[in-house]
Amino acid sequence: MRNSKNIAILASMVMTTLPLGAISHAASENDDRTMTVFKTPWCGCCESWVDAMKEAGYKVEVNDLEDLSQIKKQAGITTDLEACHTAVLGGERKYVLEGHVPLAAIEKLHSERPEIKGISTPGMPMGSLGMGDDENARYTVYAFTNRSGEQPTVFFEAGKDQ
Repeated sequence: MRNSKNIAILASMVMTTLPLGAISHAASENDDRTMTVFKTPWCGCCESWVDAMKEAGYKVEVNDLEDLSQIKKQAGITTDLEACHTAVLGGERKYVLEGHVPLAAIEKLHSERPEIKGISTPGMPMGSLGMGDDENARYTVYAFTNRSGEQPTVFFEAGKDQ
């Protein structure tokens, strides 16, 4: 487990760099199956999502922080996209994963490699991965770029045939 000094250094590093600058270094290995997750220490649903990522073969580093607001700000997460945890998926092309993003959406991200900043499952939809993991649950995963004037777009519809 990380001590509070290391967490303070990480948080400071993330808060003082450009939006994807420090956060992109979080998952610094050149491996598409490496991710860094920023979450609060008391969130059980986030821990369930992390466990699912590990079970799916991802190498996951967890950073528990009391306040994720600066992490979300640096990642470009707007209030309409916000959820309970933020992750950075590593590899040559880095992406932000916000919230309870399903494995199928992450695999789609791997296969398509779109020119976006990341994907988000806003809020905490019941049945999403970490929130009951119901394969029939219906919710939307949005893609976002943070380019001026661009609104989030539908990236994946959970619970629907793709």
